[in-house]
Amino acid sequence: MLNPIDTDKVIRDGGATGRFPDEMHPAAAWWLAACFVVTLRADQLVVAHDGQPATAKFFDLLCQGAINAQHYASRILDLGVADEDELVIAMKEADRAPGMRVTTTVDQVTITLYDRAGVPLTERPSLYLIRRMIAEDRIPLPVNAECKGSIQPYAEAAQ
Repeated sequence: MLNPIDTDKVIRDGGATGRFPDEMHPAAAWWLAACFVVTLRADQLVVAHDGQPATAKFFDLLCQGAINAQHYASRILDLGVADEDELVIAMKEADRAPGMRVTTTVDQVTITLYDRAGVPLTERPSLYLIRRMIAEDRIPLPVNAECKGSIQPYAEAAQ
């Protein structure tokens, strides 16, 4: 792994949280999303962020990781700026798709991963598996170009 993170410290409490740039960097968002898609076998996700300038790079790489996860070809529905309640509602409307949300403060990044019921992931089995995949450098790469997913605005998908 080019720039490792302390997975035991960062990946916890429903997702990943760490100080930027020493504990968590944008590439970690890519790894986390790709592993999330594979772990949940998700063919569709709803994603959102808090609109903070520092969130943009993490959010972009989160989406890229989600569409580049082995053979899943996930459709990523970009809700844009949304709070947790708005994200959970959108997830239910999208056939109970899992979701991810990125938020930042001055020096901290949080990526929350939500299961199909709209609840942040628990340790067993999901977070444990994601943490192990990243720690062991088993990031799920796409099998071929046809396996790549897509990103579209949530509003377009809801029509």
